[in-house]
Amino acid sequence: IFCVMPVSTPINLKRLDQDEFKQLDYAVMGHAYQCQNSLGRLCEEGIYQRDLADRLESAGLGPVHVEFPIQVTHGDFSTTYSADLVVADSAIYELKTTAALIGDHKRQLLNYLLLCEQPRGKLINFRPAGVESQFVNTQLTLDKRREFSVDTSRWVKLCNRCEMAARLLDELLRDWGGFLETNLYLEAVTHFLGGEGVVLARIPVSRQGRLLGTQPVQLLSSDVMLRMTALTENQDEFEVHLQRMLSHSQLRGVQWVNLNHHVVEWKTLTKS
Repeated sequence: IFCVMPVSTPINLKRLDQDEFKQLDYAVMGHAYQCQNSLGRLCEEGIYQRDLADRLESAGLGPVHVEFPIQVTHGDFSTTYSADLVVADSAIYELKTTAALIGDHKRQLLNYLLLCEQPRGKLINFRPAGVESQFVNTQLTLDKRREFSVDTSRWVKLCNRCEMAARLLDELLRDWGGFLETNLYLEAVTHFLGGEGVVLARIPVSRQGRLLGTQPVQLLSSDVMLRMTALTENQDEFEVHLQRMLSHSQLRGVQWVNLNHHVVEWKTLTKS
């Protein structure tokens, strides 16, 4: 297994420059169009995935890796992502069957590119009348992603596990770097705080004494919630709504961490 700590993949992916990638992609997209022309646009994603892989292999564009595993570790924490296709041991493709490509799809592929230290990849969507595609590019290296500062100007310790969560996230960012999917950091922090059975809970939400239902949250203590985001704008608006939810709960406060590119912002919200 090839290992770029703390990420491991079955092979060391080759880095293509922009012209090399475009040349390969031109051929890949030709076969993607043939997939849709042959199968139509109503099949499930896995059908297009296998058909495109077969076509690329038959055309001599292999090897093609289907469900390419990307394992991420830190201490005894481990999780594995699966990239839909890796073509010619170099190019990562993520396939979709959705009405239209959205930002979440781009962020998913970007996560894979950053973990594999690849500068470019592509999304392909087979559902629209014509095959939709989008390049995803990044110039962020692992060293660049490990450069971050921490803003705790609005942070207050509410419980012992507050400091533990902050320390854990700092360790993860120094190991993995920033800009990855928020859920990856949250999943790891949850693991090291005792696992989902300890951290995940549903809290009651009420208005004027009437129970409206329960809300799933991550807890640092019985009355302190952890909330993690990656907002680069509209933080003030988000804070307003987070404060509103807090006011209708039995929680004492929220430790909100926002991964804003190279700045880690910790903010403590309490009931006003």
